[in-house]
Amino acid sequence: MKEEFLHYLWKYRLFCQDKLIDNEGNLIEVLHPGLYNRDAGPDFFNTRLKIAGIEWAGNTEIHIRSSDFDSHGHNTDPAYDNVIIHFVAENDRKVFNSRGEELLTVAPGFDPLLYEKYVGLLNNPFIIACEHHIPDIDPLFIRNWIAALVAERLEHKTEQLRAIYSATGNDREETFYRVLTRYFGFRVNTEPFEMLAGALPFKIIRKHSDNIFQIEALLFGTAGLLDEGLFRDAVNDKYYLDLIREYKILSAKYSLKPVHGWLWKFSRLRPANFPTVRISQLAAMLSVSGGLFSRTLEAADLNGLRALFGVRASDYWDDHFVFGKKSTKTVKTTGSQACDLILINAVIPVLFFYGRSRGRYELQERALDLLEDLAPEKNAVIDDWIKSGLVADSAFTTQGLIQLRNEYCSRRRCLECRIGAMLIGEGAGLKKEDELMLEP
Repeated sequence: MKEEFLHYLWKYRLFCQDKLIDNEGNLIEVLHPGLYNRDAGPDFFNTRLKIAGIEWAGNTEIHIRSSDFDSHGHNTDPAYDNVIIHFVAENDRKVFNSRGEELLTVAPGFDPLLYEKYVGLLNNPFIIACEHHIPDIDPLFIRNWIAALVAERLEHKTEQLRAIYSATGNDREETFYRVLTRYFGFRVNTEPFEMLAGALPFKIIRKHSDNIFQIEALLFGTAGLLDEGLFRDAVNDKYYLDLIREYKILSAKYSLKPVHGWLWKFSRLRPANFPTVRISQLAAMLSVSGGLFSRTLEAADLNGLRALFGVRASDYWDDHFVFGKKSTKTVKTTGSQACDLILINAVIPVLFFYGRSRGRYELQERALDLLEDLAPEKNAVIDDWIKSGLVADSAFTTQGLIQLRNEYCSRRRCLECRIGAMLIGEGAGLKKEDELMLEP
């Protein structure tokens, strides 16, 4: 038995309610189970009960055995003195709070089919445990859950952005630059790109916004990609040597310390995604006057944003993928799919965060509207959902499905998922859709 299963029973009142009685034999009516607490303290806050005509308000604590209350040290913790009901699977002994008052402890039992369904999902070998049930679920119900998941995903990113914003002295341009640069790594080179942004402040790049060659020198040099010996074919390459000379001057001026060039990954990447090409594209993106985030706020629509982030690498990279080695000539643009991924993973979260921090709700709405306007993402996670019969119609939907797959399905948090909760509770009193709309 898992304690989280007892949380589920209590939250949705799926226990044997006619057996929920106090020590005097009075029936306990649960007016409201309370709000689920993910932090320290009792498991549910603001529970409301009615016993023998008297209403009680307080908290709920849940354990497998009643004796766990003592073994967890709650009996000496005043934070648990307002617990009005102790919900357990096994009432093995009386327990008392720090004031010496006996807790009302109940073990009412439940339909064993519920636990059987729960265990069945936990032990399902598929990543999406309920994939065979998806086609039978009301699409509107799924849509509502996806909308909540998108909000959850953006809230999580907002917390991360708040930390970056604070670390940069509430500098919106620096914050945006760090987030944008990080996502230029597209997973494989995320960490070195993040290190690059930390080693090269945006305020330095901004001083050279009218000279893209100097921005490239700053980025390539601080990235450690101008280190001797890294590109042996580039020893006589004029562009490469010019970058080295320029970086020596700029690094001395700004006291820059490069990251290690060996951190960058080239293997198993399509040449168009090599960090050398991506850094040149990043330089083109950062060379706009007035600040990139300011220009983002000014963009009128999705096309305006795509024009801002759909850039091309400098001419040198038309026939190169690495320094010193020529290749077939092809213009290296970010491409529509890469541009949209930047919008989804960097631009929209920052836009949502900035709107939240400044009380500008129109920016938050704009961020959500942009997700609705963008085409659905294509990746392995979304492929899994398509196989289950759930096809996304926009990036809004795919972002919700990514959150669902990564934070719930992969971690088998089926009891906290509205879909999982519904499937487990089917036929056991959990019939109304609004009963699933409590905070997960």
